[in-house]
Amino acid sequence: MRHVDFSPLYRSTVGFDRLFSMLDGLGQPEQSQAYPPYNIERTGENAYRITMAVAGFDETELSIESRANVLTVKAEKADETKDGEGEFLYRGIAKRAFERRFQLADHVEVQNASLKNGLLHIDLLRNIPEAMKPRRIAIVSDISDEPKQIDAQVTPAQVN
Repeated sequence: MRHVDFSPLYRSTVGFDRLFSMLDGLGQPEQSQAYPPYNIERTGENAYRITMAVAGFDETELSIESRANVLTVKAEKADETKDGEGEFLYRGIAKRAFERRFQLADHVEVQNASLKNGLLHIDLLRNIPEAMKPRRIAIVSDISDEPKQIDAQVTPAQVN
């Protein structure tokens, strides 16, 4: 795969360094990111849901953290003690620890998370502040023919 050099853009842009580092990271293969499988779906205009298959884990073994536009889901399996269990001949249910990171866009917040039937559901909401939402500016036309006059007081010190 080709590598794109973004260094000329660093000279003429301010504040886009995070975007360029994300684009650089897309070309690099991530190690062991095939587990666990997940879906990302849009559930509304500004609502999203991440669903991860985490069979074999319970709520106490999973942790979800959102910090600086990165959502991190970690799982660590508690040590199992053999209390009269038989010996595994084949273990197809993966119970290995994992850490999965998702890059979140600005103003995307985690609303809640739930675990049901081996699926971890994380609901996200994009909450754009009012100051950043587009607003309509009214155009006022002044149809009077009289020229506008600006009243000002001139002091003698300003005349010199």
